[in-house]
Amino acid sequence: MEQRNKALIVGMAKSGVGAAKLLARVGWDVIINDKKTEIAGLEEALNGVSVEWRLGEEPQRLFDGVSLIVISPIIPMTVPFVKEAQERGIEVISEIELGYRYSHAEFVCITGTNGKTTCTALTGEIFQHGGRNTFVLGNIGVAISEHALDTRDGDIVVAETAALQLEGNVHFHARAAGVCNITEDHLDHFGTMENYIAAKCKIFEHQTAKDIAVLNYDDPVVRDMARLTPARVYYFSRKEEVPRGLFVREDQVIYRDEAGEYPLIRADEIRIPGGHNLENAMLSSLLALGMGISADAVRETLKSFPGVEHRIEFVREFDGVRYINDSKGTNPDSTIKAIQAMTRPTVLILGGYDKHSDFHELFEHFHGSALKAIVVLGETKQKILDTARDTGYLGYCHATATFEDALSCARTIAESGDTVLLSPACASWDMFDNFEQRGRVFKEIVNQFT
Repeated sequence: MEQRNKALIVGMAKSGVGAAKLLARVGWDVIINDKKTEIAGLEEALNGVSVEWRLGEEPQRLFDGVSLIVISPIIPMTVPFVKEAQERGIEVISEIELGYRYSHAEFVCITGTNGKTTCTALTGEIFQHGGRNTFVLGNIGVAISEHALDTRDGDIVVAETAALQLEGNVHFHARAAGVCNITEDHLDHFGTMENYIAAKCKIFEHQTAKDIAVLNYDDPVVRDMARLTPARVYYFSRKEEVPRGLFVREDQVIYRDEAGEYPLIRADEIRIPGGHNLENAMLSSLLALGMGISADAVRETLKSFPGVEHRIEFVREFDGVRYINDSKGTNPDSTIKAIQAMTRPTVLILGGYDKHSDFHELFEHFHGSALKAIVVLGETKQKILDTARDTGYLGYCHATATFEDALSCARTIAESGDTVLLSPACASWDMFDNFEQRGRVFKEIVNQFT
């Protein structure tokens, strides 16, 4: 009897489930592993999928006969079991690398620190509106491996690709790659900004002169990435006129290339609000235009796209107070952008899992902003309170023990005409499975107010 290939999946969140299903479907023997012994919903997610369950065990005890390991994005490539596997000749890859290997589509990828989810959703809408069969996958919430086998030649996968996912790529090729911005994030995982940026730059590996790179001209780190890719580079800028790409002149978003320039859309016609969303809209537009989508399709989508869940998402107005869910605000720079978008006195719910972020710049942006008060919670609570003291923050700052307490406190502080904003500047993993769960709980509580 011919021996079948055997794969080990380490980490059974969404990406692990997708990887297990794909490999089982194409005939691999699959072992699933996680440090947890019980994972809610996992049996239902893998219903009918033939896998060997080895939860709660050390991964290195499961290497016998294994030729491939697919690891969760939250597992660094530097952990001992990964190194041991590689020394034994076992290939270790990311889930997006696995999905790419079994896909027939061209990949249009978005990375960066903030704005990835909005850009990914918007880019997907533009491609769909432009007549391309499109799958919107990746860090946005649906694993690439969930739909890799459903793709056909000529299809497009628009993928949100976080640094944690890119780290484990080998052959992954982005036909078009866009980078929103780079600010401090995930230092608990990468250790240094240099390592974090290097992981982001893996998006350009294997690009050719036939491919496209879209870069933020206003971010010096991102602008400099042009030297890392042979692809045709387009820039976007809110501040300067760029040699090729999109820029703003007298409230008009202008497209320019070697053939000339033309107005694409008025900035105030773009439905999603805020300066950061103007940048997101320009990035998405360039990815689409560079891949042959018509300017008309781009323009009409920008006028109608409402934004994404958990990113400056209006939930409800109750007793004159607007409640905004920005659970996707998982680092300080993202929360800065959310605060800048507020036009009413704002009570901010802040804090969560510690990714070793520095909050000093965040507090510097509070001066002169719409911020009225801060409600602090989570693993970073004391660190944030210490930063408030260090920076001389004079506003109301209240520490709470639970998420429910934080929302109750914010509700008490807010008056008619105010906004309560959930934008934690931290990951959710100290209290929730992910930022989506945190955002859903926020909305459930707010919608139950009477």
